[in-house]
Amino acid sequence: MHIALNQLAAHLHKGLRPLYTLHGDEPLLQQEAADAIRAQARAQGYTERSSFAVAGAHFDWSAVLAAGGSLSLFADKQIIEIRIPSGKPGKDGSAALQQIAQAAAGNDSTLTLVLLPRLDKATKTGAWFSALENNGATVQIDPIDRAALPQWIAQRLAAQGQRVAAGEEGQRTLTFFADRVEGNLLAAHQEIQKLALLHPPGELGWAQVEAAVLNVARYDVFKLSEAVLAGQLLRVQRMLDGLQAEGEAAVLVHWALAEDIRGLKRVKDAMNAGRPLPMALRENRVWGAKERLYERVLAHLTDASAARLLQSAHLVDGIVKGLKVPDWPQDPWQALQRLALQLGRASAGAARRG
Repeated sequence: MHIALNQLAAHLHKGLRPLYTLHGDEPLLQQEAADAIRAQARAQGYTERSSFAVAGAHFDWSAVLAAGGSLSLFADKQIIEIRIPSGKPGKDGSAALQQIAQAAAGNDSTLTLVLLPRLDKATKTGAWFSALENNGATVQIDPIDRAALPQWIAQRLAAQGQRVAAGEEGQRTLTFFADRVEGNLLAAHQEIQKLALLHPPGELGWAQVEAAVLNVARYDVFKLSEAVLAGQLLRVQRMLDGLQAEGEAAVLVHWALAEDIRGLKRVKDAMNAGRPLPMALRENRVWGAKERLYERVLAHLTDASAARLLQSAHLVDGIVKGLKVPDWPQDPWQALQRLALQLGRASAGAARRG
């Protein structure tokens, strides 16, 4: 069975299952979910705990299987944790996990907790993951996206008895907070805890939050790509500055931007050739959040605009590799900024017209 992360607490309150699988790429939320399961297990007498980290294809799964079938003299209930950082247990691991999953049914002496990174669709339909899901509870842990981050911060503040002002001032405070911690949820958690140490329960003003919260945002090129396609120009500027400060390679940032421009051009050409938009997107492997962004931009992107964007991407490719291009900044990051804003303005225009 699948359990949404926000329903885990209610599920645990009703009772434990013998097998849990947590998968996702947000360490803080995964750690908190695992802690909640462990706490409930300890309260129900699971006093012994064994932990295994699966490293490499030659990991010895026999120790894991043996642990599931034995208890020490000092405990009658145990927790077995299996961490698979790569998300790939291998052939032996696949067989072992299926055996563990099948043995979990009705086992009230051993609680097994499997911890995995974010998994692709093919992995989630594989035999070993299906066995875990069918014989236990799985929790998919997704990152908190930028749009949901202010509300997440507000909820965490409320849990420690604090809040921002009502109305526009409070929203401005939360937006400021989110800007400073975007992409770094663990740092966001730490900054929220810091506010609890610095100030008593009650309302927090803008000045208090501004003075306390560090700029610990982390950005990645894929989130930059989404921000550009969404036409979020101020956020794009902030993310580019952050990527440069973090030492990200300019060539990688260019690749992300150029890939979207080429993708838009390919889909546009396919539509001009008579392909329906959904088919053109599918053929060009555009799905998820980007599918919705592409749909909005393509509804208003002209052939001439697509050609200009493609030419700009070609010119900036040369700049990031050290070439000089007339009428363009010679600094790679300034050129990337101009390219990103050129695409971002086309996307923002589509958003306004949409």
